[in-house]
Amino acid sequence: MNRIKCIIVDDEPLAILLLESYVEKVSFLELVFSTENPIDALDYIQKNECDLVFLDIQMPELTGINLMRILGDKQKYILTTAYSEYALEGYEYNIIDYLLKPISFERFYKSILKAQERFEMSKNSENSYFYVKASGQQHRVNFEDILFVESIKDYVNIKTSEQEYIVLDTLKSMEKQLPESSFVRIHKSFIINLNQIQNFDIKKVNLVDNKEIPIGDMYKHNFLIKIKKQSQ
Repeated sequence: MNRIKCIIVDDEPLAILLLESYVEKVSFLELVFSTENPIDALDYIQKNECDLVFLDIQMPELTGINLMRILGDKQKYILTTAYSEYALEGYEYNIIDYLLKPISFERFYKSILKAQERFEMSKNSENSYFYVKASGQQHRVNFEDILFVESIKDYVNIKTSEQEYIVLDTLKSMEKQLPESSFVRIHKSFIINLNQIQNFDIKKVNLVDNKEIPIGDMYKHNFLIKIKKQSQ
């Protein structure tokens, strides 16, 4: 499995140092950013790739709960706080675990194993569906029903055979969530389902719903490799 890219957000410097020391001990974790300022964390996450956030809930200016509300389901979270009463409030978001301070390494490691399992499950091509948040609700979307995913500024449009879902997410994030065996990015703005292709040439792909999608030059080689593997 690829290393899990994580960041630490906590207004207590000593808490950050402790978590940094724990992260260094785990081979499948990669710390890419840490900060005492939740505004800086928000800015970083919106501009960079990140899988997991160690997030303190009680912070000035912007609480951990408010940060999750802004970011939506883009990342997964492990909440860290000294206040147990915040636990239930946090679980309505994409939470993997809840760590109550002071945090021991043993408890931290158990939490990380949960995270590893969750990421492996999302990568597993045998999974037949995932959930997306659109219009204030969680929707179950079967992978086999997806025709394509299109980037629209800060959102993506997940188009299925029956409907579409406008989700606050990025195409890069969607690539991680979709099975690699049947999905491929063929343009800066499009990911397609290989099983929904009707025909194609060197410039475009026609899907079964007659949707025509261009093939970007930088994605052409990888697309052809995926097509070849699928036909073997």
